[in-house]
Amino acid sequence: MKIFAISRIVGVLWLGAVGACWAGGPDSQQLEMGKTLFSTEAVPACAICHTLKDADATGTIGPDLDELQPDAERIKKVLHEGMGAMPSFAETLDEEAMNAIAAYVVHATGGGQ
Repeated sequence: MKIFAISRIVGVLWLGAVGACWAGGPDSQQLEMGKTLFSTEAVPACAICHTLKDADATGTIGPDLDELQPDAERIKKVLHEGMGAMPSFAETLDEEAMNAIAAYVVHATGGGQ
């Protein structure tokens, strides 16, 4: 009985820790990195082609991300493969950078919710 109670407490604590990690989402450093990449550092910068209010971007070549509200998976797929006029960034951005851009766009647009 004692072992069952202890294992239950450990399980609840473990689930709480996992839940906190999931609920935390991207940290402020990742979001700032994503915004910087989106606005100026990616080549070409995402802001040249896309509209995103949070980044003061008013591009009209690509879709308006505020309206589209893409999820992170979609953003990363397009960053890897390109789409239409958008080039692939697979050769110029690493996974950390792509994850940061995806996290930032999702955060700024409420995408995937």
